[in-house]
Amino acid sequence: MIRLRHSAALYAGLSALLIPAPVLAQPVVPASLSVGSMFMEADWVVKVVMIGLIVASLITWTIAIAKGLELGKEGKRQLALNAKVIGARSLADARKAAPEASDLLDAAALEITLSADALDDLDGIRERIATRFARLEAETGRKLARGIHVLATIGATAPFVGLFGTVWGIMNAFIGIAEMQTTNLAVVAPGIAEALLATGVGLFAAIPAVVIYNHFARKVAEQRALAADRAAAILNIASRDLSRGVAAKDL
Repeated sequence: MIRLRHSAALYAGLSALLIPAPVLAQPVVPASLSVGSMFMEADWVVKVVMIGLIVASLITWTIAIAKGLELGKEGKRQLALNAKVIGARSLADARKAAPEASDLLDAAALEITLSADALDDLDGIRERIATRFARLEAETGRKLARGIHVLATIGATAPFVGLFGTVWGIMNAFIGIAEMQTTNLAVVAPGIAEALLATGVGLFAAIPAVVIYNHFARKVAEQRALAADRAAAILNIASRDLSRGVAAKDL
């Protein structure tokens, strides 16, 4: 019995020496970790996320250029228009000097015409004209703000979209670690770096969108203030016409 046990132990030892252990697949470590190589090596879901964020960034800069030119031109136009309106003595003079302000002038003339049988209630007429002007100012603000809400959406969602890509990439990296049965940093780092790249792209898209949106929000507020100044000037002119007893047909 002792000889048999020794023979079995000897046989097991010789077998361990002669039979090679299974060789685990060695992961391929990329030669470089540049942004381009990390993108190419990333999972397809992470690639889709990063491409979407790059498209969002392009939309942000397109809106920034187009809206910046639009608001700059509109600001100069409103300043010149307000200068013409402020110098007018009556609605008729304002219509000749600043025909571009016809929306406000027409609103004031319409209200005076509709109130022709109540011209003794000047305060009521002025209040109704101001109400019409407020609606026109709100419409002007909506037109000027058109498009900038896209920037707010991109700025609010891009970091989370990038984070989704990162979570997906890190999940795949840990699955790879389990399959390779190694925790070598040189093997783990590329997958995690590819995943974190998605967060970086998300921030790259979100930060400019937030900054540009805030800038345009201030610009739109300035434009609305200019429109409010013009409306106040025309309201004063209409009030002077009412005090003079100018007939509605002369407006």
